[in-house]
Amino acid sequence: MSEAAVMPRGNAVAVVAAGTDSNGTARPDGRNRRAAETRRKIIEAAKVMIAETSTAPTVVAVARRADVSVRSVFQHFGDVESLFVTVLDAIGQDIVVPQQASDSRPLAERVASVVQGLAEVFDKIVPLRVAAGQFVDHPALIERGNAFKLELRKSTFEAFAPEFASLGEQAREELADAIGAALSLDAWIVLRRRDGLSFDRAAAVWRMTLEALLTHRFASVAAE
Repeated sequence: MSEAAVMPRGNAVAVVAAGTDSNGTARPDGRNRRAAETRRKIIEAAKVMIAETSTAPTVVAVARRADVSVRSVFQHFGDVESLFVTVLDAIGQDIVVPQQASDSRPLAERVASVVQGLAEVFDKIVPLRVAAGQFVDHPALIERGNAFKLELRKSTFEAFAPEFASLGEQAREELADAIGAALSLDAWIVLRRRDGLSFDRAAAVWRMTLEALLTHRFASVAAE
């Protein structure tokens, strides 16, 4: 990221709307279309580069890949972080999160469904998460990460509603915490990137882990 090191930085997500110039003045329709196309090319170039390298591309590299000027990139995005956050949102819109299994299905089927759904989503965003390392403290990324974790926690309660219903409040929260930690994006990255496991083997590890957590928790409750 040597080129990016000297680029302006800030907290803006995007400084120029598709239909306005830097002063907020509306552009003619022709300019609007060209601006929108340039913005699309910049975002698509950055998405492809992140998928290929798992690193955050520099503005210079994105401009070259999109066949636009560096100045054009900064006309649409205030800084490197803003471009990255916009790309993150664009990738998020491309991902379809599978619906969770009905809580009336057998536990083993629900475990398999939850793991498969999470694994498929996480496998698509691993390159983005790895690339986001240098922007880990960016407020927008923190906000989106926290929202994502809350959504996964909600899905966990829904998928295993019958099992959670038998627990006290503290036990429910502890089990949800354990599942959230064990089946997190960072945990998936460890299995796939650090340990080099195939998708199927990593998913099998997660199924065993989730089954073990559920079995242990309910065995402990039954023994009380």
